[in-house]
Amino acid sequence: MVTPEIFATQPAPDRWLVIGTAVLALAAVAPSAIWRLSRNAITIAHEGGHGLIALVTGRRLEGIRLHSDTSGLTVSRGRPTGPGMILTAAAGYTAPPLLGLGGAWLLAAHRITLLLWVATALLLAMLVMIRNAYGALTVVLTGAAFLLVSWLTEPEVQAAFAYAAVWFLLLGGVRPAFELQVKRRHGGAPDSDADQLARMTHVPPAMWLFLFHAVSLCSLIGGGRWLLGL
Repeated sequence: MVTPEIFATQPAPDRWLVIGTAVLALAAVAPSAIWRLSRNAITIAHEGGHGLIALVTGRRLEGIRLHSDTSGLTVSRGRPTGPGMILTAAAGYTAPPLLGLGGAWLLAAHRITLLLWVATALLLAMLVMIRNAYGALTVVLTGAAFLLVSWLTEPEVQAAFAYAAVWFLLLGGVRPAFELQVKRRHGGAPDSDADQLARMTHVPPAMWLFLFHAVSLCSLIGGGRWLLGL
């Protein structure tokens, strides 16, 4: 068993590993057949974003549910309007790319082990608020993967896993906003985050979609530059 030094720095991986994990993450995001499974990880980050911001803004977090169709639901109590509710609603689509950006920053600082343990801690905290069996299973399996890689694998494997996870958040954080845009164009998702935000703020849903796109694409560009050492 490898005892991790959480705050130690690790050597930067070879460029081929960074590029190879980017290709691997893209392969988990681009094909629709694979995306139907891999999107569960993005849903964890999406609903976790809602839950975290609800707590930070003083709302009472009642619970989080994750479903096998990759949808999710986060329930919080508090004022139905106001800055806290607006930030909570806006946090879902922006959470995966921003988490990816934060992960890229840690990897650029050579904090691979720290990233793995922070991810494990966030998943453990989220597990406490999960309110359905499928959601609990998904979070447990994801957290176990991070924990086992942190404890039982060599530095090269940890680096590959960490870079693949961060690339996946950055690349996978882009696709949901486009999917939502397509659904809304065909009359679907009438109660999406963008529509809820529009009702609360009287700002058109298209502007909120633009925000989701801007955050995800800018995070991908910035995080990608960090990961590639540009």
